[in-house]
Amino acid sequence: MKYIITVLFLLIFSFGFSQTDKSTDTSKDIPKKVAKAAFNQYRIITLEKDTTYVDTSLTIKKEYEYNYLRKDIFGLLPFANEGQTYAVLDFGLKNFKSFPEIGFSSKQFNYLGVNDIKYYSVATPVTDLYFKTVMQQGQSIDAFITVNTSPRFNMSLAFKGLRSLGKYINQLSSTGNFRFTSSYNTLNKRYYLNFHFTGQDFFNDENGGITTIENFESGDGAYTNRARLEVYLKDASSFLKGKRIFLDHNFRINTKKGDNNLYLTHQFNYENKFFEYNQLTVASAVGSTSVNRFGDSYVSADIIDQMRYNRMYNKAGIMYENSLLGKFHFFAEDFRYNYYFSKIVIQNTGTIPSSLNDVINTIGGQYQYRKNKWNGTFTYSNSVSKQPLSNFEAKLNYKLNDKNEFIFQYQLLNKIPDHIYNLHLSSYVNYNWYNNFKNEKINNIEATAKTQWLDASLQVSSLKDHLYFNNDNTVEEQQIISPKQYDKTINYLSIKVSREFKWWKLALDNTVLFQQVDQNDNILNVPKIITRNSLYFTNYFFKKALYMQSGFTLNYFTKYYINDYNPVITEAFIQNQKKVGDFPMLDFFINARIRQTRIFIKAEHFNSRMTGNNFYTAPNYPYRDFTIRFGLVWNFFQ
Repeated sequence: MKYIITVLFLLIFSFGFSQTDKSTDTSKDIPKKVAKAAFNQYRIITLEKDTTYVDTSLTIKKEYEYNYLRKDIFGLLPFANEGQTYAVLDFGLKNFKSFPEIGFSSKQFNYLGVNDIKYYSVATPVTDLYFKTVMQQGQSIDAFITVNTSPRFNMSLAFKGLRSLGKYINQLSSTGNFRFTSSYNTLNKRYYLNFHFTGQDFFNDENGGITTIENFESGDGAYTNRARLEVYLKDASSFLKGKRIFLDHNFRINTKKGDNNLYLTHQFNYENKFFEYNQLTVASAVGSTSVNRFGDSYVSADIIDQMRYNRMYNKAGIMYENSLLGKFHFFAEDFRYNYYFSKIVIQNTGTIPSSLNDVINTIGGQYQYRKNKWNGTFTYSNSVSKQPLSNFEAKLNYKLNDKNEFIFQYQLLNKIPDHIYNLHLSSYVNYNWYNNFKNEKINNIEATAKTQWLDASLQVSSLKDHLYFNNDNTVEEQQIISPKQYDKTINYLSIKVSREFKWWKLALDNTVLFQQVDQNDNILNVPKIITRNSLYFTNYFFKKALYMQSGFTLNYFTKYYINDYNPVITEAFIQNQKKVGDFPMLDFFINARIRQTRIFIKAEHFNSRMTGNNFYTAPNYPYRDFTIRFGLVWNFFQ
């Protein structure tokens, strides 16, 4: 609540605040006309120093990005309620990191990481307001403001909040993302600093999916009210929260910038996270039968499983910059973590420890080259402590002109397993494990072409010692999940092609993804074909005061053994009992732009009652029904 009050206060304050040139000419009383700021004076800057600009246009891409994550979610299939997890259809969306993460990956889709935070430099204060209705009883908002108090100092403040009850029993989502950023450089431009703070929390009621699939698929009008469908869990919930302080700064040693420059660099990241799973009643009712969904439990009621995690990361280095050769950066990393539970478990085979903690030190180097049409970055790091860890990344970009660009990426990674694979403690007997898995080995190649004719990308990956979760129980009503490591090689191939055709005021935007996996066992399961096609009409109205786009979007993927979802560890796990897919998802939308305001109205999955109740995001979790949602994105430039 304190975050919301702060944001609302600053938003109100921003209406009366403006940035002007405070220098005055005392010899003249004639008022001066203030020049209108250009679009390139409203910059959005990533941690890697890539720059884009504030964009208030209305395109088909804006339609794709108008969602809870506020980005294009092609390759992700959302669960029935807003703020729940997603089924990953496109394996290429996975981002590999060398240092271990905590896991609990289904809670991480909307968790803003270090590279998700942007920094700003604006000529005048900018406000961005996002609003969208949800499935039932709630709303989704995102309020943001950024201001430069001087050309050298910027700060931004934002809060994204969601509350949605959902249409099924025990499905409430309540989330919040607070973030504050600041950027600063000295007058002589020798010192640059980026800082941010985030406070994030995600609460979900977990219903475990519906128990009677036949009632859902029957089409019986009695069950169009989804609250009448029985679910496995009526009083379970999961909660994740985290806070982070991040600092990235550098100092130029030589007093004046020239053809040769020497910099000291430092990056600091301190983060803590907390996860809790609650379930008041252990047994679930499936018809007249009582089922322990997750097996035997040490307690008869009131399950409370808690995990705590903190990490501290320092990266210090020295960088040499030559105007002809590029940048040479040598660095050392210190990574410390503590991952622990609020209990210990004593089994017949021994005692499972309550924590994992370690210190990982690496050294590495990076070379950057930016000249004319070429832009390349090559990075290598290797562990100098006892843990085997290494990472080599290369990215080469060739920009032929404004309409044609080619990108090549390569990664060779020896990755330490995420913590949840090695240790987990729970009130459920079979959800306690302590492992010492090998490092995962990933060899990944990507090639992308963005041309005036089409966009195309190719990805080829080789995975060794791949980690995954599997259901060890063959009883349909039970989930006994445990981590496994695959000792054979998995080869993955994907080809993605996008092209938009335009004629008169009509446009047809197409994106098609083909995936193929070569493996001895069904471990990495993906649909072969994913497609999204949008046919829409655009035009100006009211003397060009209003710009409108309206049309249809089709989303589709072929049938495959989609991963199931387990709420105790909030992880996806493989299953080979039920194939999901081969159902069209049709949306109708009407969007409009009036100055800097964009209005969105959408009838989502309006064909749900026409094509039969065979739509799922996981074997027991139906996809979204037909619903009408609307909202807006409103930008202010003071």
